[in-house]
Amino acid sequence: MQFHHHGYVSGEPRVQPAAGVGIGRPDELPDEVDVLIVGTGPAGMIAAAQLSQFPDVTTRIIDRRPGRLEIGQADGIQARSVETFQAFGFANRIIEEAYRITEMCFWRPDPDDPSRIVRGDRPKDDPHGISEFPHLIVNQARVLDYFAEFMADAPTRMKPDYGYEFRGLEVGEGEYPVAVTLTRTAGAQVGQERVVRAKYVVGADGAHSGVRQSIGCTMQGDQAFHAWGVMDVLAVTDFPDIRTKCAIQSHTGGSILHIPREGGHLFRMYVDLGEVNPDDHGAVRNTTIEQIIAKANEILHPYTLDVRHVAWHSVYEVGHRVTDRFDDVPPAEVGTRTPRVFIAGDACHTHSAKAGQGMNVSMQDGFNIGWKLGYVLSGRSPESLLATYTAERQVIAQNLIDFDKEWSTLMAKKPEEFADPAELADFYVRTAEFPAGFMTQYPPSMLVAEATHQDLATGFPIGKRFKSAPVVRVGDANPVHLGHHHRADGRWRIYAFADAAAPGQASAVADWAAWMAGAPDSPVVTHTTAGADLDSLFDVKVVYQQRHVDVDVTRAPDLFRPRTGPFQLVDYEKVYAVDPEQDIFDLRGIDRAGCVVVVRPDQYVAAVLPLDATAEIAAFFRQHLLVPAPQPVA
Repeated sequence: MQFHHHGYVSGEPRVQPAAGVGIGRPDELPDEVDVLIVGTGPAGMIAAAQLSQFPDVTTRIIDRRPGRLEIGQADGIQARSVETFQAFGFANRIIEEAYRITEMCFWRPDPDDPSRIVRGDRPKDDPHGISEFPHLIVNQARVLDYFAEFMADAPTRMKPDYGYEFRGLEVGEGEYPVAVTLTRTAGAQVGQERVVRAKYVVGADGAHSGVRQSIGCTMQGDQAFHAWGVMDVLAVTDFPDIRTKCAIQSHTGGSILHIPREGGHLFRMYVDLGEVNPDDHGAVRNTTIEQIIAKANEILHPYTLDVRHVAWHSVYEVGHRVTDRFDDVPPAEVGTRTPRVFIAGDACHTHSAKAGQGMNVSMQDGFNIGWKLGYVLSGRSPESLLATYTAERQVIAQNLIDFDKEWSTLMAKKPEEFADPAELADFYVRTAEFPAGFMTQYPPSMLVAEATHQDLATGFPIGKRFKSAPVVRVGDANPVHLGHHHRADGRWRIYAFADAAAPGQASAVADWAAWMAGAPDSPVVTHTTAGADLDSLFDVKVVYQQRHVDVDVTRAPDLFRPRTGPFQLVDYEKVYAVDPEQDIFDLRGIDRAGCVVVVRPDQYVAAVLPLDATAEIAAFFRQHLLVPAPQPVA
């Protein structure tokens, strides 16, 4: 963590100085805002957290609840999400309090006595080493708390506005074209209606989204006509794997997906309630907690479950649906206008909870739209950037629906319907990259370059998230993970992987750095606001092929040692060397002639280019970044 560059800091360094709209921020919801986010679930909160880093953008997030969520429905945190939490500065803290999944046990009927269940396969949770981050279980409410803390400590001093229910919206003309009607649900003004005008609206208001309905988006998909009871409980049991994630299949009683929870005692069970008659009309949702517990005991035989306390329970029917679009632009108008209203999370995709993807995919929706709105509203990018949200996220949602259909169908199958008893475990291992959150790959667009030079860094697939690797920071000789310093501050990351020469010697990376820092057509010179720090928009780092003891940090080009803050202090944390035991050039298939890897603010690889492809990198950024207006002379 870096601080003191604006002066000595004696308190909590995570609290950033208030700036822009954060200075004198009004407690009451204003009549006009730049962005109004509806819903304080995972998608809404991460979007708000990202926007809180844009000091000149007025963002407010509302919820009909009177206060913070106390018990969340979601609890599975995939490795990609923990990687995202690292960018928001709370990965280590949430890892400490969460339950960590390291393996999964598959139970099935005993071939010698099918009335009893026995343990079968026991695969590791991440058998292929997909990520250095763990797979966690923690209450959704705690995730939201951490995002709320990040927002409150941000320059904009953002906090949720509770007690407002969305009633409808209309998109018109003018500077604040979206008129949103709200009703107070808490406080002295309960029942009162008011209108807030916004430049943009993000609907993160759940599966029954009013924002989705107001812009005419329709859910498309089907229902599986299969019901599950879910319960978070404290219990006494003789089941030996009660603190291990399990998929449990009985002979006649159905299945259980068992998930231990944080704290050492709580656990969740998804209990199979069987097929539902299409004419059921929701009657299965009246299943009592006592019936769910009885069903669980039937499946667990010969083991027993003595439930002492129920923290939460529910009954749901599996449905797989995704909206026809993620914004307010109908198909006939695509290309003729830019979106003003967006939907994210459960508002645009619903599925079973079996793969633990709901909260995880929703957060990536919010991360995606958050930085894009920040760029447009702060004048960094044209409005056309916003059309990439639906283009990128709708495909991902459909992939999720397809995967969940297969996984939930397998979970609901009877043991005798499997050709091989190990089929469920094999599927779990074979598809591990998808539920871990690392299959997402955005196609070429104004934000993602063609894979023309992919061979220069085969381990950084263009369109996929930047997969970190160990390096050594030269300035302090600390071994670190390169990607772990990617903060959710709205900046682009540009990683220059040097050719064989060391700093101070003539080299391709030195020529590239000189061009980036001084050429009129370089992205740094073209798109950085006059008078701002050199790294205010682009965080440019270099990785040399030498060991750190053979790299003189003072001889690295000035681009990699930028001056920062009012005292123009030197930043010594952008020059890296290889870890001799885990050489990043070998780990990620990086050409020894060097290359440049460009990473978006939301951690996805946008381009891989040769060090001499200066015209290409300049053209890439001109597609989606504006030239800032000249600053007025004081």
